[in-house]
Amino acid sequence: MIAIKNTLVSEDLLEQEFVCDLSACKGACCVAGDGGAPLNDDELETLEDIYEEVKPYMAEKGIKGVEAQGKWVVGEDGGKETPLVSGKECVYVFFDKHNIAKCAIESAYRDGKTSYKKPISCELYPVRISSYSEFDAVNYHKWHICKPACQCGQKMKVPIYKFVKAPLIKKYGIDWYKGLEFAAKNKEK
Repeated sequence: MIAIKNTLVSEDLLEQEFVCDLSACKGACCVAGDGGAPLNDDELETLEDIYEEVKPYMAEKGIKGVEAQGKWVVGEDGGKETPLVSGKECVYVFFDKHNIAKCAIESAYRDGKTSYKKPISCELYPVRISSYSEFDAVNYHKWHICKPACQCGQKMKVPIYKFVKAPLIKKYGIDWYKGLEFAAKNKEK
């Protein structure tokens, strides 16, 4: 583990390689699993505020899911998360003509309808953060559905911390990220 400010970072972020390959996985991380995308408390109000801008991008079953469950739910572990449609895909998912899962929130963002890109947990994936009273644990979440992303990352030689550079900076700031880069350079030596 690497200590940077109030975080403990798994060395897997420096050692493992990862680049999403949507053509191979079809966005399975938005469909598989036993819960929705984890949400921070400040994201709950944002989802409430932007829903009308996001709704035109959503699949009908996602809209019905929001109408039945709300724009966010409390998961089995007590954390807040995006709701699921019939225990499967996130309510904010739609499928493109190639049957690839896409995010309605991110599509609205790309079209300039909202300034919120998507939940930070989605931007950071495959990094997962566990928050404790004294620190955050920043870890690599290894999942079999991401095997194509690991293979793509290995081909391109992109470590996880570089793949998720922008969201890590968004979450912890540029000085924190420079500390992570410094740790990576020292590890290479």
